[in-house]
Amino acid sequence: MTIDIAKISELDRRSVLHPFTQLKDFATGKLGDPTIVETGKGIRIQDAAGKEFIDGFAGLYCVNVGYGRTEVAEAISRQAYRLAYYHSYAAHTTDELAILSDRLVKMAPGKMSKVFYGMSGSDANETQAKLVWYYNNLRGKPKKKKIISRDRGYHGCSIISGSMTGMSFYHDHMDLPFSQIVHTGVPHHYWGGHPGETEVEFSKRRAAELDELIQREGPETVGAFIGEPVLGTGGITPPPEGYWEAIQAVLRKHDVLLIADEVITGFGRTGSMFGSDRYGIEPDLITVAKGLTSAYFPLSGAIVGEKVYQVMEDAADRVGSFSHGYTYSGHPIGAAAANAVLDIVENEDLPGKADTVGSYFQAQLQAKFAQLPIVGEVRGVGLMGAIEFVADREKKTRFDPGLNVGARVSKAARDRGLIARAMPHGDILGFAPPLVITKAEVDELVSIAESAVRSVMDQLVHEGQKI
Repeated sequence: MTIDIAKISELDRRSVLHPFTQLKDFATGKLGDPTIVETGKGIRIQDAAGKEFIDGFAGLYCVNVGYGRTEVAEAISRQAYRLAYYHSYAAHTTDELAILSDRLVKMAPGKMSKVFYGMSGSDANETQAKLVWYYNNLRGKPKKKKIISRDRGYHGCSIISGSMTGMSFYHDHMDLPFSQIVHTGVPHHYWGGHPGETEVEFSKRRAAELDELIQREGPETVGAFIGEPVLGTGGITPPPEGYWEAIQAVLRKHDVLLIADEVITGFGRTGSMFGSDRYGIEPDLITVAKGLTSAYFPLSGAIVGEKVYQVMEDAADRVGSFSHGYTYSGHPIGAAAANAVLDIVENEDLPGKADTVGSYFQAQLQAKFAQLPIVGEVRGVGLMGAIEFVADREKKTRFDPGLNVGARVSKAARDRGLIARAMPHGDILGFAPPLVITKAEVDELVSIAESAVRSVMDQLVHEGQKI
């Protein structure tokens, strides 16, 4: 099939409202034409003009099994031919849904009981908020409703999940955040640590700040704490040493539920099946999406722990039916896609590959970038990595935002055939390639990224910047 690029570009410009796009610049053509993505295989995609890119970000952290997996396409096709849709209301189900739910409950960290399904991480975190409120209402604690999130945490873009997200540009002009959501400090030692403060000391301080926040708000009003095991969009930042141990102690002290947002870290990305496994997190509720179907079909899940579910079941005779659900909750095609993806994840041991290849990836990032004069920190875990650029390494001075250093490096990488993401809240280049990436492909990715960084360094020198 030959695509008329000019026609599709015009149709798109006229009719698609693109997320996170400068609308006027796109409408007037200042941003150029849209990239029409046509095919993909392994870690690479190809646009309609025939240009190939290494997708160093797996779409949006999600195409973990890589592009072009025919076994997933075949599972989707089989289910669509057999039964394209039925709802899961009033105890209706399908075999794929029951099988998927059983394997998720068994593989998830902590003591899990049930899975509620949606279509995105945002709606799954909306569900988590409702579950927290429902749980505390049912156990006679109607004031215990506030949810604590963290600065630079990312939990979605809807009303409550967008409020949980701790980045102001998700709130600006959108009347967010809602007052039920309270934020605490970001767990990033590089920027938040005091001089001479170790990671463990920093973690204890962050936990003490959380304890003080809960005391200030009133423990009787705080229902849950939500956190990504590793910060994603907030900068791809692994937790400092001792962080999760210290945080969980505070939550237990105040009877506060822990929601582990595993939308990015679930199903292998950190080198463990879940980020919670890697960091010793024992959640009460778990949010999954992205890697659940490797983005071959929209599907998310709110995995409900035994402690929360038992309160819900015990109250059922008193309150009646569980009054929450979506038309597409437990969609049979999504369930079939998820089962096919999880078969690949388990059979090919993608968490193990993310650990082994991820260790090599982290070592290569350190070797190529850590000593460059404009690099403040190289960080990551498994197959998540970030390079943060600064104007002065010793003083930890940021570049003037007007220089757009992170965005320029991202563009330079793209011009060379590598998609890497310019992250918000700093000049940061982020990576999260498909978990099927090989060491040879890591070398290729890192080589292109190094060329991009050095080209921007040369530009900065030419512009008179001291580096």
